[in-house]
Amino acid sequence: MNSKSGKETARQFSHFDDAGNARMVDVSKKQDTVREATAAGEVEMSAECFQLVRQGQIAKGDVLGVARIAGIMAAKKVDDLIPLTHPLPISKAEIDFTFQPTANIIEIKATVGITGKTGVEMEALSAVSIAALTIYDMCKSVDKSMRISNVRLLVKSGGKSGTFVRLNDKRGY
Repeated sequence: MNSKSGKETARQFSHFDDAGNARMVDVSKKQDTVREATAAGEVEMSAECFQLVRQGQIAKGDVLGVARIAGIMAAKKVDDLIPLTHPLPISKAEIDFTFQPTANIIEIKATVGITGKTGVEMEALSAVSIAALTIYDMCKSVDKSMRISNVRLLVKSGGKSGTFVRLNDKRGY
């Protein structure tokens, strides 16, 4: 914190106090606003594994159905996973999958929403990450060489900092 103004500067980390101790940021004086974040990521796999998932023939069951539920659960549990995040009563969590057959990639997109005092970027990123890990877990008997990659924030809106949109994303979001 800047001792003269009491406001955080762009060069300081908000999760540390003046003595360098970790802290959860106090958001109690912030206004509730509608906030939303969308993140994406990819799971690249062998052609055989890709086709088995696409056809619903993985031995462990409905890979994308289970991954969707896992992603939603992850969005609701971020405060249990990342130490200085706030527990949030999220109001929306959607997970979508897109098949990229020319590259044997399953693309994951998660959108999380809230009306609250802090954003949901970590919830969206966690949802994508856990959905990807669930796909890996359910498919590893077919392909242990799968690659989880390109997990990134695409869009966030609401709050004091306004809207962020990732420009020139390779997948066109």
